Amino acid sequence: MATLKEMKCGQTVRVVKIHGKGAVKRRIMDMGITKNAEIYIRKVAPFGDPVEITVRGYELSLRKEDAQMVEVQ
Repeated sequence: MATLKEMKCGQTVRVVKIHGKGAVKRRIMDMGITKNAEIYIRKVAPFGDPVEITVRGYELSLRKEDAQMVEVQ
């Protein structure tokens, strides 16, 4: 499966699973990135870090390491 890190600017994806454990997984979920959430990729920085997304009506920037933990389709 693909991860949020691999998505291109302008795509809309749906979260399938969040990998990771403990506090890191909880932090990602607290930002609104949960299973079946729809995410729009707004911008990707030239070197891929950070990724700017729209989720649940607000904009959010994710580090490359965090974006790699979010499996999407």
